[in-house]
Amino acid sequence: MKTKRIKFIALLAVLIIILSMLSGCALFSNEIGKMKEALMGRTAIVQTYDEESNIIDSIKGSSISISSEDKFNSKDEEGNTINKSSVINLTIGGKSMVHVGSSLILYEEGLTDIFNEYSKTVDIQNIDRSTPFVNRMVNDMKNFTTGKSRVVLIRSQSGKPLATFAGNKVSYFATGIDKSTGILIDGKYLFIYRCDYTIYDTELLE
Repeated sequence: MKTKRIKFIALLAVLIIILSMLSGCALFSNEIGKMKEALMGRTAIVQTYDEESNIIDSIKGSSISISSEDKFNSKDEEGNTINKSSVINLTIGGKSMVHVGSSLILYEEGLTDIFNEYSKTVDIQNIDRSTPFVNRMVNDMKNFTTGKSRVVLIRSQSGKPLATFAGNKVSYFATGIDKSTGILIDGKYLFIYRCDYTIYDTELLE
């Protein structure tokens, strides 16, 4: 009886160690985020953009979840999916939004769009083109980027910058939704749909 108890305690200790190791890894954090999204949703901002990176609409809400609209999947005669749907379905506070086509980002409350702050103080159209745009923005916005190890620049499908985020711990993941990427920035979720993006080590831009 005593031997069984010792084995049980040892097994429990091993499980605790494994879970504590996993809790520090980005993959585990992402899975926790998916669970949170499925059960409670997120408080986040959803924005869509035209090719010139102008904001078409901006919606902020609680209990947000996002998924692929699978009924638009292309299937063969045997019912196997051959082309995944590019249509996405967002639920915002119990209300539905269906989207396809233009660039879209969803970023969790707590993330700051550096590009949005930068464009309030700088005439983007007349910026000195002899200095690379991202380098100049990062150096001008030191208060947002100091101590951050990676910068995520997001562009429209025509290549024009539309949003920028920075964080110390940045990881990216497949989402299961066509033409999209999930990114974790310091534990906060960023969803990118039909956008170009680049992730830089901040030191490269300073």
